[in-house]
Amino acid sequence: MIQASQILAVAAKEFRDRMRNRWVVAVALVFTLFSLAITYFGAAGSGQIGPRSIELLIASLVSLVIYLIPLIALLLGFDAIVGERERGSLDLLLALPITRLELLLGKYLGLASALALSTLAGFAVVAVLLWQRFGNAGLYHYGGFVLSSVLLGLAFLSLALLLSVLARDRVRASGWAIGLWFLLVLVFDLALLGILVATSGEVGGDAIAYALLLNPADVFRILNVFSLDDVRRLYGLASVVPATLGKQWLLGAAMMAWIIVPLAIAAWRFRP
Repeated sequence: MIQASQILAVAAKEFRDRMRNRWVVAVALVFTLFSLAITYFGAAGSGQIGPRSIELLIASLVSLVIYLIPLIALLLGFDAIVGERERGSLDLLLALPITRLELLLGKYLGLASALALSTLAGFAVVAVLLWQRFGNAGLYHYGGFVLSSVLLGLAFLSLALLLSVLARDRVRASGWAIGLWFLLVLVFDLALLGILVATSGEVGGDAIAYALLLNPADVFRILNVFSLDDVRRLYGLASVVPATLGKQWLLGAAMMAWIIVPLAIAAWRFRP
């Protein structure tokens, strides 16, 4: 039977380690600086300073999050297990009264807490500014964006732990992490778009659109863009994404699957 106390003990150690080496502070500072820059100067090209539209601001922040959070999550978790194995401390940990599943879940929970805290802290200053400018309505949309950003980070952290379990050494795990980021963040959408353009939209149809669910970065993008009509037209999603794919429960379920399934596979592979 899984003991919650063992999981929490490992999670607390992982979280303290991230706080001790200033990792949380550094990431939060990065998010704060970038989000403030986008908030104040995102519309500078049109001669305006400061947020002029909550929808367009979130669209700009979505682009920031899609590039940064998956990379940060992958780099945070890629050596969680394989690093312990290389240092020779994995056998020592497993000699303690703790199961492999408890160790894996504790690692994930501790890293997830650090990632979530840094994300929330990084976007907190902008939340205050938006509340002053747009009131509670602005916070409603912005809160959904921040929550989905945290979920995106948790999804890629699950993938990172899966890579850490599968890899034989840290070098290989880091290479896989960078390759996965490159594939999901940069290549995946280009490949789907190439298919649509090359076939003039005759191949795939709705199947191409639903293939976006196979990428957590695209699920995050649709969660934050599809419900905003002016931004949807700006991105051209109206001609690609069917209305049924814009259902919040479907997108939420897909994101939760990206969090749970890779972690479950990692737990299965990490069995003795």
